[in-house]
Amino acid sequence: MSNTGISRSSDPMGNQRLQRKPAGIYYYSRRKKRLKQAFIGMFASFSIFVLCFLGFLFAPVEPFESLRDLWVTSAMTTLHHQYLATFLFSEAEIKKIMDSNKIADLGNSHPDNIRTQGTVNNSGTELIDISQKGFKGYLLKINDPARVQVAATRYLGKVGEKAEDIAKENGASAVINGGVFDDPQGTGNGGQPLGILISDGQILHKDPVSSFDIIGLNRDNVLVLGHYTLTQIKQMDIRDAVTFSPFLVVDGKPSITYGDGGWGIAPRTAIGQTKDGTILMLVIDGRQVGSLGATLKDVQDIMLQYGAYNVANLDGGASSVLYYNGKIINHPSSRYGERSIPSFFIVK
Repeated sequence: MSNTGISRSSDPMGNQRLQRKPAGIYYYSRRKKRLKQAFIGMFASFSIFVLCFLGFLFAPVEPFESLRDLWVTSAMTTLHHQYLATFLFSEAEIKKIMDSNKIADLGNSHPDNIRTQGTVNNSGTELIDISQKGFKGYLLKINDPARVQVAATRYLGKVGEKAEDIAKENGASAVINGGVFDDPQGTGNGGQPLGILISDGQILHKDPVSSFDIIGLNRDNVLVLGHYTLTQIKQMDIRDAVTFSPFLVVDGKPSITYGDGGWGIAPRTAIGQTKDGTILMLVIDGRQVGSLGATLKDVQDIMLQYGAYNVANLDGGASSVLYYNGKIINHPSSRYGERSIPSFFIVK
């Protein structure tokens, strides 16, 4: 076919004559050709993108090495998407990457280093937007640590509750999610805590183990981080506590000095305390458009920026929630909305 849509044919006598083909056939063919060219172009562009991305992942130089590590640590700390790492890297390579991003164990915090006497008459709170490139987040400062307690679902062992319910039941102005709980394949009902759970001096739950990782407050309103036996917990007069890890800052020292902390990017919740006793509660959104999430190194650095002397990571992911002054401030990442969970830190 020529560009004019005209072809040559012969009549019964063998004489050639011009014959115009229907215009629709010409336009259909031209459109089909353009679609084919566009598809080839898109496929080529996508292939180049994939090759470049894989090159980034496997390149042994900065900043591509950091991107590779972030990819692997993010995948390996999920329940359902570890294949994103195992498809590309060997077991030995993954272990090497995970080991190189481990968090240092700095031991237990020393409560005597915190002085809270000057905070008792200062009951104010301040909400700070700490959003950065890549994530949206909020930091809540509570001047009086005596206002901070642990609350638990009324249906402990059966089903969890949501932050709004906990706020109403306890007369709380602020609530964040707390410690670890049994959540098989991410489908649990949020009713069964793990580790130890203490509220107002009462041990509501403890696993049958010899010692516990605790994130709690003693009767002097000091945030205590450490690994203790039940006897030690009682001797220290811990009034409120949950179990989770890791500890990101201990006695002013950061535990992540190389890498991103080994937990990839995700929604985050953390609690900390400054040396003068102020409590810091941090919640960062993730796994959504406009806020992919943060690394533990991001959490550590933000808390240090605001003067934290001790910092502990709390349950994150779909559990991360911040309720403040009558409403949910952040955007929980679960497609079902805010989750029901067993334990919370609250501000009375």
